[in-house]
This record gives sequence, C-alpha cells and structure tokens, in this order.
Amino acid sequence: MQRVDPHHRLAEAVGALLEESSASVRLLEELPRRWERFADVALLPRDAFTGEAWSEHTGDGLWAAVAEALAVERVGRLGEISGERRESGVEMLRGDDDWVVRRENGIDYGYRFTECMFSAGNVNERRRMGEVGRSGETVVDLFCGIGYYSLPMLVSGQVAHVHACEWNPQAIEALEWGLKKNGVADRCTVHAGDNRVTAPRLKGIADRVILGLLPSAEDGYGLAFDCLKATAGILHVHGVSPAKDHDSWVAETLAALRRIEHSREISELARYRIKSYAPHWDHLVLDLTVHPAS
Repeated sequence: MQRVDPHHRLAEAVGALLEESSASVRLLEELPRRWERFADVALLPRDAFTGEAWSEHTGDGLWAAVAEALAVERVGRLGEISGERRESGVEMLRGDDDWVVRRENGIDYGYRFTECMFSAGNVNERRRMGEVGRSGETVVDLFCGIGYYSLPMLVSGQVAHVHACEWNPQAIEALEWGLKKNGVADRCTVHAGDNRVTAPRLKGIADRVILGLLPSAEDGYGLAFDCLKATAGILHVHGVSPAKDHDSWVAETLAALRRIEHSREISELARYRIKSYAPHWDHLVLDLTVHPAS
C-alpha cells in the first residue's frame, strides 16, 4: 500500500474546508511544507495560516483538520523567541495542555512548549555533552534552560556535580522535573535567578563551564573565568558565526576572552558547527582550554 505524503493529507484536509475558488487554490499553495512533530504535537512555522486571506477560515475546524492530517492531538505555531529570558513565542492553536515530554538519547526532557524552547537541531551537541565530561568533574552551566546540556552530562556522563544557573521560572520548573525524572537530582544544584548574582558564589569550583546562550554568551565570559578552578579548565562557548567565515568568529571570540582574562592562557581545543541559525549564519560551539601561563 502506498504511503500518503503528509503534505498531501494536509492539502486534502484543508481543501475540504475551503470553497472552490481561485482564492482557495492560492491558499492551498501557501500551505506549510515543513513543521516540527514530536510526541502528539505539531509546531507550524510562524507564517503558517496567517494573513488576511486566511482570517475567515481560521478556527477550531481548521485546526482540527490540520491535527488529523498530521496525526497529532495538539497544534502550535512558532513565534519569535523574545526577551532576555529567551522565552518561547509558540501560540497554542489546538489543545489546552502545553506540557510535553521529549525523549532523546535515553533522556526525558519535560517542558511547556509555549513557554520554553527546544531546538531539535542541537541533538548532536546534547549527545556530545554526555560524552565530554570526565569522572569527578564539577560543571557550571551558566545558561542551563531546561537542562539541554546539564542533563546529558549527568545522565550519560561521569561528572560528579553540575551547578545549573537559570532565571526563567518556567525553565526551572522543567529542569527540576527533568532532574527528578532522570534520577540525577542529587548531583545537581539549581541556582535560580540572575547568574550575575548567583554565579559569583561558585568562584573557583568548576572544571568546565558551559556558555550556551545565543546569539552571544559574551556577558557571561567574566563569570565563567571566575567559576573555573585556578589550575585549569575548559569552556564551551556558543555563538553565531558567518556561515562562510567561522575563523573570524573564533578569532573575535578568543580576542574578547583574552581581554578579560590576562593571567591565564586560552587555547582552542575544538570547534563544532551545530546547525544553521539563520540564512548565512551558523550556530557554533568553541571548546577552549584555560590554564596558567607558562
């Protein structure tokens, strides 16, 4: 039996709700061709079913048809990530409960998808974070969110303890759920609030620090150096680089870090392209070693 393409199912379901006209033909041509599907949720692109031409057709009937076509129970539409807390802009179109659990690499992440973001494109970096930690290490995650990188380090890695800094209450709720669900709450301390207040209390304790904030974690560079042990340590610095010139971003990042830290040497250990961030821009992570000057 031939499998029906989801976009074809979507066109059939939506087409049945539209009256036959030149306008309906044009609307069907505007149907989204990509969406994110997980658990029983489909997240549509931010421009899906928008515009004045769609206004008279949007409603429970349309969202029910979309849900049936995509074989889900709940439907949302992406919006802008906004504010200093990087809050999700997802609009709930069908369904009342926005709590979802995603299982990835043997780890359960629970969160409210209208309040917190989860990038499926970061899957390889989350897996890598579960592999890089060493036995007995103490880790500080300065922008931990729902535990994107802290949970893999605790569940899949051998680190002794993670100090997770986060100021979004919804993300903290999700992080604490994930720590308990995955059985690692005893190896993590959650520091709620602004990391400019909480991180200075962690001075000199970390073997490695994660700076996983986009588009730039530069405001956390000084905090990261203070958290590292005086002997040596590793930084994982995330950022956004021109897609065709990663070298320039690496050079600028190293220069910015060296302007802050004068007493220790900073060297590139590795760099990784995580995913496309926007047209002509890539999400990169730079692994750096920090050690006393020779």
